[in-house]
Amino acid sequence: MSRSRTLYDLLADANALTVVCHNNPDPDCLSSALALGRIAAAAGVDKRRILYSGRISHQQNRAFVNLLDLDIQPFEPEAVRDRPEGSLLAFVDHAVPGANNEVPPGTPVDVVIDHHSAEDVDAQFVDHREEAGATATILAEYVIELDVTMDATLATALSFAIRRETLGFLRGATPAEYEAVLSLYDWADRDLLRQLSNPSISGATVDAIADAIRNRTVSGSTLLTHVGRTNERDALPQAADYLATLEGVETAVVFGIVDDAVQLSARSSDPRVHVGNALVTAFDDVGSAGGHREMGGGQIPLGIFADYERDDGVFLDIVERVVTRRLCAALGLDATDSGAE
Repeated sequence: MSRSRTLYDLLADANALTVVCHNNPDPDCLSSALALGRIAAAAGVDKRRILYSGRISHQQNRAFVNLLDLDIQPFEPEAVRDRPEGSLLAFVDHAVPGANNEVPPGTPVDVVIDHHSAEDVDAQFVDHREEAGATATILAEYVIELDVTMDATLATALSFAIRRETLGFLRGATPAEYEAVLSLYDWADRDLLRQLSNPSISGATVDAIADAIRNRTVSGSTLLTHVGRTNERDALPQAADYLATLEGVETAVVFGIVDDAVQLSARSSDPRVHVGNALVTAFDDVGSAGGHREMGGGQIPLGIFADYERDDGVFLDIVERVVTRRLCAALGLDATDSGAE
């Protein structure tokens, strides 16, 4: 029996489905949640909801939700704690309770579909393909195999997510991504795809990217930088994407304080570097981090700096030095080259 049919049969025996997105969900996660909900509807599940935590602040993610009119709701603990019998809990684009999500560690999960590296993945149904370029690729495969009713919203969401997750098929793309987009081509709305690809950018995002450019230090082919404090969390991956294109730079890591945590985003084209593993090495003991060879991210709660006053410049300098020193150690850099002595 195919994996798609196994999933369908599991859903057919349920009466409700709760799909939990990872923190600050991106198009890959959101489109996968939408597709899983459509599969559940085809299997006869009438009660379906998609929950998210954190923010949808990246201008492209906001456009994605608004233009596609996605029905998503803020996460509430009781949504997973007080589920009635016959209700399934699903993760898409993440895999483990408590890791990049607000679900309490140890919570039983029924469905996990993901393409990120992860350990101890446990559920009734697991499709964990680290070789896939996007989780949306897996869901597109299911939708086609199960002959789920297709429309412009679903096809556009999945197509855009695959394109975005692979940076236009230049990062981590496999033949499966091309095949998935080709299978969705006839239904996708090309005008809507263009709108999603070119959203407006806020002044605060531009300011954060400018700070990342100004604060950069380069050691060999590795660039490290920070943006200080910002409310624009999604400016970090945008800055990392841009700075990774600088001449001579193969690995770029950007970090900054957002609310009560240090957020990090990393990109690499260096075959010697697995940035996801490097971030785990650097921060797994004080926060959560991980990702793929070419891209990764993480967050460190500011609680580890509890002995310092958070509102002064000295605090920002301490955070910068501690984070930079850990990154240098994990990436094999000389800390003095990056100003973290």
